[in-house]
Amino acid sequence: MREIEFNIKENPFIDMLSARYSMSARINVEKLWKWCHENDKSFFVMSLGCLMNAVNRVPQLKRRIFDGKVYEFDFLDGVSPIMNEENDIYKEMRVRPPQCFDNIMDWHDYVKNLSEDILTGKTEGFICEMEKRDLENIANFSCIPWVDFDMLTNCVVDGKAIQPLITWGKVNENYEMSVSITVSHILVNGRELGYFYEYAQEEFLDFF
Repeated sequence: MREIEFNIKENPFIDMLSARYSMSARINVEKLWKWCHENDKSFFVMSLGCLMNAVNRVPQLKRRIFDGKVYEFDFLDGVSPIMNEENDIYKEMRVRPPQCFDNIMDWHDYVKNLSEDILTGKTEGFICEMEKRDLENIANFSCIPWVDFDMLTNCVVDGKAIQPLITWGKVNENYEMSVSITVSHILVNGRELGYFYEYAQEEFLDFF
């Protein structure tokens, strides 16, 4: 990571009780949805990859505050809850972004294998206290595939928490999928969220 110039003392949101805010919007996922079903690939994994790429294309989403100074990570890993088919094992995994791999299919297989190893106990899952997650170069991703939601709120551990939280839902009959993102207004404005959704749509259309 590198330190960047940022006037944190005069930021209008720095002293608010909570600077966290959320936005939800729908994106079209028809191309990727059909490709995954035709090629027996995980839509969950591929969606995670598209959303991770979108997050990593927005510099403001990769920023953190340490000791009153603003730093920007080179990239963010993804942390996501995973469950087995019986829904009786619930753990978290931390995955490197697709940009660290030669191609998206190598990344897909890496995530599938890692998830299986964690759920079967071969590999330990991701463990980190919620209050300390801003110290890591991570964004939190979560899928709610049972609900085609219109909006979503999140628990607030700390009003000055920075880590982005991204949640996506059920694909509806029009192949649209809701994506919610929660960020800190200290570092991220509406224009940056607009870029995130633009990039997310691009990733779902051009995933190769």
